[in-house]
Amino acid sequence: MAHASTSGDISIKPSEGWHCSHLYYRFNRAALKALSTAELAEGQKAFAAALDPAGPQAPARLQTSLVSGHKADFGLMVLDADPLVIDSVHQRLMSGPLGVGLEPTYSFVSLTEVSEYVPTVEQYGKRLAEEGEDPAGPGYQAKLKAYQSREVMMRTQRLTPDLPPWPCTCFYPMNKKRKVGENWFLLDFDARSKLMAEHGRTGMTFGGKVTQLITVSLGFDDWEWGVTLWARAPEFLKEIVYRMRFDEASARYAEFGPFYTSYVLQPAAVLEHCRIR
Repeated sequence: MAHASTSGDISIKPSEGWHCSHLYYRFNRAALKALSTAELAEGQKAFAAALDPAGPQAPARLQTSLVSGHKADFGLMVLDADPLVIDSVHQRLMSGPLGVGLEPTYSFVSLTEVSEYVPTVEQYGKRLAEEGEDPAGPGYQAKLKAYQSREVMMRTQRLTPDLPPWPCTCFYPMNKKRKVGENWFLLDFDARSKLMAEHGRTGMTFGGKVTQLITVSLGFDDWEWGVTLWARAPEFLKEIVYRMRFDEASARYAEFGPFYTSYVLQPAAVLEHCRIR
């Protein structure tokens, strides 16, 4: 988790990583019908400009998607070190010509982080030894070196992620339980780490099909974590969520919020699909 700076500086930017917001909206067609043809055309241009990930005021990352079901018409995933840059995307949408016909339906605020369960190189070496690898053997050294090269990339991708160019995405919030006999936060670190390692191994079987980003919302929103998945095909979303729920970390200790499944589109394509024309 990102921590406040200890240098004495005061900042709304985290000391590492980015702020992250998931924002969902519905079109109010009745309000949009009141716009003139010229106003609607101007609104379409302003909408596309506000959601242009390469625009002059764009945040570090911005992705637009079309939401399945009636929870929303479209959603945004926005990341930047500055939370006001993220909020400016929302404000530009709501203050633009189409703002009279936009209704926010859901939002989730979080931070990128490197999970405490991602082992350091030293911890990974210890785990290898516990699993029977000889620290003096070539197999141990090869695995340790390979992990060391991956670790830098893994930490970078968790803190300042590139969003994959895959068409299917799903977001949901989650908590870890605090129930009698199922209190995640009363387990010692080693026990939690082993459960998360098992969970991670299941996830790795979906390499090349699904990728994910876990963001932390403790102190920022009503849930503790947000999970964003991207998949090459929609059935992979179903398969990974189903498979991973059998891991003890999920089956015994996880609680899930609403699921928002959507399909990545350019802003103009969202307007066209939703018949905003």
